Amino acid sequence: METNLTCEPGVHEGNDGMSSSGGRDLPSDVDVLVVGCGPVGAAIGALLGRDGVRVLVVDRAAEIFMAPRAIALDNDALRILQYIGVNEADLDTVAIPYVRMRSPWFGEFGRINTLGSIDGHPKLVTFYQPDLERCLRSRLAAHRTARMALGVTLVSLDEHADYVAATLDSGPGARHVVRARYVVGADGASSIVRQLIGQDFKGKTFAEDWLIVDARNVRRPIDHVEFICDHRRPTPHMTAPGGRERWEFMLHPDETREEMESDERIRELLAPWGGIEDMVIERKAVYRFHARTVTTFSKGRVFLAGDAAHITPPFVGQGLVAGLRDAANLGWKLAWVVKGHAIPKILDSYDQERRPHAKAMIGVAKFMGKLVMPRNAGIALFTHGLMRLTRLVPPLRNHFDELGIKPKNAFRSGLFVPGHSSTRLVRGAALPQGWLRRHDGTIRLSDDVFGSGLALIGFGWDPGVELDAGARAALIAAGGVVVQVVHRGQRLHRIEDDGWEDLDGTFMPGVVRFGWAAVIRPDKTVLHEGPVADSTRLVLESLRLLGARTSFSSLSDHIAQPIS
Repeated sequence: METNLTCEPGVHEGNDGMSSSGGRDLPSDVDVLVVGCGPVGAAIGALLGRDGVRVLVVDRAAEIFMAPRAIALDNDALRILQYIGVNEADLDTVAIPYVRMRSPWFGEFGRINTLGSIDGHPKLVTFYQPDLERCLRSRLAAHRTARMALGVTLVSLDEHADYVAATLDSGPGARHVVRARYVVGADGASSIVRQLIGQDFKGKTFAEDWLIVDARNVRRPIDHVEFICDHRRPTPHMTAPGGRERWEFMLHPDETREEMESDERIRELLAPWGGIEDMVIERKAVYRFHARTVTTFSKGRVFLAGDAAHITPPFVGQGLVAGLRDAANLGWKLAWVVKGHAIPKILDSYDQERRPHAKAMIGVAKFMGKLVMPRNAGIALFTHGLMRLTRLVPPLRNHFDELGIKPKNAFRSGLFVPGHSSTRLVRGAALPQGWLRRHDGTIRLSDDVFGSGLALIGFGWDPGVELDAGARAALIAAGGVVVQVVHRGQRLHRIEDDGWEDLDGTFMPGVVRFGWAAVIRPDKTVLHEGPVADSTRLVLESLRLLGARTSFSSLSDHIAQPIS
């Protein structure tokens, strides 16, 4: 029977309702130039704009590309979007309850539990990338110090002692030179910025090509992610917002792009799911996956972020997530340096903190790839059989099922005061997020309470009582805040009008004891921690690490020994 398979090729959306300068009236001088206005570039631009940094974001494309590409976000990514100002209500997502891995011989040999939430957000969701890009560009456009110029291409970079001169091309005969204190290349896997600064892109290109098919109106929709780990045709399959589903089919060596993108071939591949006559194909494209990182995430005044710095195979859905982690890590550091709150030396910590984690995540993706696409029947029988056996051992099963294989986003070295805590707080790792309630009944996620700057948080006790005048003034001058978090129902030692109750025990007894304090970076990484009685020392040591201006007499009074 002849089917009526409808195909809608990928298109660009016309200007998405937001103003952009194109190549007209470009500024001649900015604090930061961001090259690339995809999700990562727009995120960095929005963060810088919020902090009052003069930022120009340019992209060679004149409009948003209206085909879905990235499809998964985890709780870390959703928390970063919250930090940027994009909340769950702003973006249509589908929460994924579990990820299953199936073998033609062993049936289900692996299942990852993604039900529930971490840090106030679902563990795993799928989304529609054009919608996310609209949200991020909207946040970018909302800041008066941020500019977006579309249809503009970077031609060259010329670095000087205190600025970078970037030549931009906005059309025939329309070239413009912009001076920027710093440049961020977020211009994708084929980054011109990376090429201009001569960075090697080391790693592996997988020999296999994959056909990506995005469709709507699927007759028997699923609510999860499944990996059909058949060595003859590995096929990841997942649900997505808007009644969409995605399939990824591995191509055989003798299959061509033209053949596999034909309507007839797609019908054959989707036939096992039925109802192909009703499906609407939104996207069909052949890709070859890569696993690559640059040798360093920065060179001089130029930084790389997102796919320009690292490419992750898609088997753990961490490609865009890693780019958003880059944005959160780099954005506030650039802002603090530009605004004079910190010394330029802190920018060295971007590579120090982000590159090891990005490489670790690529390693996990490559491991998952071996499970998804075994090279032959023998390897499939061995690896899938071994995975099935490990499920008989509860600790091993739980390690896999509960995402124990996912690298923790904690830094071994970087921009935090060295030392070990006697609590479960980890310096150089993210502070957990929970729900807090104020005396007037207002309930907010803790990141929103702590704000977008430096925060001194006292747990159970008001840290402001312990701060001397010099430390308080230095903290406020650096845009910092003082917050008290109390346990639920606490009355004694509570700031009457401004204490925040820990509603679900996320902080007490979750990670700290009563009477503890922590200094938190804008990206919610623990910078320093200790007894609340030492709040002045914690603040001054933190500010000294950042190179912020402090009262040196006050500093020497409270620091007995230098930080090792």
